Amino acid sequence: MNEPVLDVVVIGAGHAGLCISKLLSGQGLTHRVFERGTIGESWRSQRWDSFKLNSTNRHNLLPGQTPVFQDPEAFATASAFVSHLRAYAEEFRLPVTEYAVVTSVEKDEAHSCFSVAVTVNGLSEVFYSQQVVVASGSQNQITIPHFARNLAPGIVQKHASEYRHAGQLPEGAVLVVGSAQSGTQIAEDLTNAGRQVYLCTCKVGRMPRTYRGRDIFDWLFEMGLYDTLREEASPELLRLRPPQVSGVGVRGKTCSLQSLARMGAIILGKADGADSDTVYLQPNAAEHVLFADRFSSALKATIDGYILRQAITAPAPTPDPNELPDETAACASPLATLSLKDYGITSVIWATGFSGDFRYLKLPVFNDDNSLKHHNGISEVKGLYFLGLPWLRKRKSGIIFGVADDASYILDRIQQFGAAFRPIVSGPATPAEAPN
Repeated sequence: MNEPVLDVVVIGAGHAGLCISKLLSGQGLTHRVFERGTIGESWRSQRWDSFKLNSTNRHNLLPGQTPVFQDPEAFATASAFVSHLRAYAEEFRLPVTEYAVVTSVEKDEAHSCFSVAVTVNGLSEVFYSQQVVVASGSQNQITIPHFARNLAPGIVQKHASEYRHAGQLPEGAVLVVGSAQSGTQIAEDLTNAGRQVYLCTCKVGRMPRTYRGRDIFDWLFEMGLYDTLREEASPELLRLRPPQVSGVGVRGKTCSLQSLARMGAIILGKADGADSDTVYLQPNAAEHVLFADRFSSALKATIDGYILRQAITAPAPTPDPNELPDETAACASPLATLSLKDYGITSVIWATGFSGDFRYLKLPVFNDDNSLKHHNGISEVKGLYFLGLPWLRKRKSGIIFGVADDASYILDRIQQFGAAFRPIVSGPATPAEAPN
């Protein structure tokens, strides 16, 4: 075998893939980054027009990145963030190949390396590498309830990743299914466009956008809540969906079910099934409203306690209309069935999440439930790592702010493995290349 062998192959050129690429380049490790679309593909192709990041610009910088945002306290649009990702790749000459679909990753035991099959613009090629970092994310395969197929063909259905603006939907009311960050933000976007919105809720917490003079994430990061280790987290914490909050507006805003109700949205229970014209609902809309209120109240109490213990000078809480608790859950609808025809609903947005598509991994890295098998991002297959996934090592692992910490941890393992590596293969390693 005389094929060149890279030190590392990185799969995915989102914020996680670019972050580890920058660290690899800093150590002089030869590597390639393969991206199925363009840099930041998921951010580019799976966000609606009014979307903004939920964390302030200063929390979204990658290692070594020059502060490029004009307003560090503002919230970037998806397109602006993608532009900054591309500028980052170009600034550090990261070896990204775009429109490169990885079709398989296998272990070449005979030569003690991985073989990575890649299709670039219809042409297939195999690359060899000592190690592989999977940074392709957990948002590349949409999830929609099975009963969605029961709805009448005339009802327009889109996943949240396919929604862009109200104008792409037919005239009429819209049912949004799912009330985590995407669902509540899309419901607000549609309501602002003059649409009647029906929102099927789920059990999701809420955070105030600001509290006692600071953005909520400033408090959470300073208190170390996002540094909670996976092994220290309770099963309930691991299952929690990202709390409701929004970056829309000059300084973002609190987004609550009761504030959506005041705008005219109808707050429903969880969607439990459907036939051609009717969606069946669980009687838990009030429970979801009260849960979000309790979550926010507990979070604020935690911050108050931290301020007191640390003797921090902080202003008193300021009134936030969107944060006022609905103590009787008066905004919740008691409807048990929703007739799409009777309520003039012509389209459904499924804000029901994603899963990762890792079928290209032809390796024993899956649990019985098809989840990835790893510890802190380290696979049982030596030389294979995961990066950028929720709760990979810590609570912050799945957000932009947390990726650098995990990437440094993975880099240490890569270097340890590389130091012990004794390749059987021969031939020069491929040098890093400039972005395509």
